[in-house]
Amino acid sequence: MTEARLQQLNGDSGPTITVFERSPDGGKGLARDMRVRWALEEVGQPYDVRPVSFAAMKQPAHRTLQPFGQIPTYEEGDLALFETGAIVFHIVDRHNGLLPLDATARARAINWMFAALSTIEPTIVDREVVLYLERDQNWFEQRLTLVEDRIRARLTDLSNRLGNADWLDGRFSAGDLMTADVLRRLGGSGLLEEYPNLAAYVARAEARPAFRRAFTAQREFFNAAAEP
Repeated sequence: MTEARLQQLNGDSGPTITVFERSPDGGKGLARDMRVRWALEEVGQPYDVRPVSFAAMKQPAHRTLQPFGQIPTYEEGDLALFETGAIVFHIVDRHNGLLPLDATARARAINWMFAALSTIEPTIVDREVVLYLERDQNWFEQRLTLVEDRIRARLTDLSNRLGNADWLDGRFSAGDLMTADVLRRLGGSGLLEEYPNLAAYVARAEARPAFRRAFTAQREFFNAAAEP
């Protein structure tokens, strides 16, 4: 049983994150709360979840926490955060385990967190937008090709940097957590498999016990929400 579930049963105090009441990813762990769950599991921090419907996400009560009407949010005492990068940084900054103690190595790990969100993920999200919103357009195939070529350019650079290493900069860090989770969004596209070292990198990250606990927690939540 996950620490999150134990907290729900025992009433232990801890941060609360908001999640989709019914996640559109079908329980695949692709919603951005997965990154927060994973970070909390890595540092051994119990947490609770509060489901939010699509309608409630756009209401004033939720927008006071997340002004853009999205998930996740993070609440702990009088602190409320939004944006997964800021939330994960807050977690790893307060708890040992995902940032090196050496100041220089720590800065490099944070650098990779920003790179994952600012350089790698936007091109991947562009592909999702094309697939979901532009499929019926007569220029769909050309647009998809252009977007996937941009993704390949990012993956080529990342693959070259990773090389034969297990992780991006020595030991597994928050930079690897964010990068691997961003790359997971390419599942089923075939793009990641074009870079065997990156595919193996993601597989190593997904094999971590903390990831498995986080994935199981969100999957169980999705299945429970889907029950009639």
